[in-house]
Amino acid sequence: MTTFDEFRQNITRRHFFARGSHLLGTAALASLGEIPLRAATSTPGTTAGAMPTHFPGQVKHIIYLHMVGGPPQMDLYDYKPVMQDWYDKDLPDSVRQGQRLTTMTSGQARFPIAPSKYQFEQCGEGGMWISELLPWTKKMADDMVFIRSMHTEAINHEPAISYMQTGNQVTGRPCLGAWMSYGLGSLNENLPTFVVMIARPSNTEQVQAISARLWSSGYLPGEHAATSFRTSGDPILFINDPPGVPRSVRRSTLDGLKALNELNYELVGDPETHTRIQQYELAFRMQSSVPELTDMASESAATLAMYGEDVNKPGSFANTALLARRMVERGVRFVQIYHNNWDTHANVAGRLPDQCRDVDQPCHALIQDLKQRGLFDETLVIWGGEFGRTIYSQGGLSKTNYGRDHHPRCFTMWMAGGGTRGGTVYGETDDFSYNIVRDPVHIRDFHATVLHQLGYDHERFIYTYQGLDQRLTGVLPAHVIRELLA
Repeated sequence: MTTFDEFRQNITRRHFFARGSHLLGTAALASLGEIPLRAATSTPGTTAGAMPTHFPGQVKHIIYLHMVGGPPQMDLYDYKPVMQDWYDKDLPDSVRQGQRLTTMTSGQARFPIAPSKYQFEQCGEGGMWISELLPWTKKMADDMVFIRSMHTEAINHEPAISYMQTGNQVTGRPCLGAWMSYGLGSLNENLPTFVVMIARPSNTEQVQAISARLWSSGYLPGEHAATSFRTSGDPILFINDPPGVPRSVRRSTLDGLKALNELNYELVGDPETHTRIQQYELAFRMQSSVPELTDMASESAATLAMYGEDVNKPGSFANTALLARRMVERGVRFVQIYHNNWDTHANVAGRLPDQCRDVDQPCHALIQDLKQRGLFDETLVIWGGEFGRTIYSQGGLSKTNYGRDHHPRCFTMWMAGGGTRGGTVYGETDDFSYNIVRDPVHIRDFHATVLHQLGYDHERFIYTYQGLDQRLTGVLPAHVIRELLA
């Protein structure tokens, strides 16, 4: 068999759909209802519509606050008073159960218990334990549902963050925001459907590297990738007209590019060409919408004060939290905020108060702001990291300071709004906050629950790629945690 014969036998998918002789087969496949052909059937210059939901969803928007590095659950939300009696004693082998360790602590001769140095208080009608580091969070305990039994298999940052965001430890898959964009479509043609912002922490002892791989569209059409808003200078690069180029010239230039791209799209049929056309058009429209979005002058003094004194500092968590509210108010579907420096391998006493001070008041303000504007019930707010921290100390230990290593077996996240059951605590860990003893929640379960609130059955919300029905939750079992929902 010649090389050309082999190529013809292994016919490409693009060739299959492009050749007129195969149109009947394409129609037959589409009639089965198993292959989402939205991207293939949309025409250049139009906005792709939403995929039908499987049942009425409660959530129109998501604001996902990702604490990069892994917050220490036992210092914030998972109160373990018994550990005070275990100070500087070794973690029992019966608790560790042979768990693999990172290279940061695998060489330690001992694993001494480090009880939290912070005081806790029961808050709200549900009596939720919250650390003294989070005084503003205490005030909204009845709005939040705590998941104390999150767990993952990933023990290092890159695969762990990818797992949390995309459902897979290997990068390159669509993230949750891309899936929401693909499913529900756009609510505002002048702003992106999915936006990412990276908030600058006030303390920068140990920031983690994060990249656009976490908010890509993966195998979904490129139009569903996030638009990254910068936290200083122009929010989006090249959003403004070049010096000396009037808007009319910019418009005619884009019209010419659009015509060329449409010719190429008709010839080749590459969905990425369609995506590029849409990106150019959205960028032009954003020249008017983005300056209005980012101008805080219309916010009242009371609103600005609610978010705290950092709200006017571009790139601060407070500033990005207020921008997130302004975005969902204008129809942005999914807003992701990354806040770095939670990787507390050392100096918990010096760093953790700064981290909590950055996010505590703005998170409270965001919830109250959404409530005041009638957006709370339709907006799901998610807070959490990619894993938890160990109860034993990494490095030196004293009563006043310690460090904690990565811990995938249990960690705490919270959600608010979007039809969740506020004032609820779900899941329980042992006295060491090391193993889950009741109601475990895997990342797959978490994703299935979020998709359910959007109106999708995670097992039927698919995109066919490379001959497989791809899902955010993958092929292993996943369950909607209905106890988290109102």
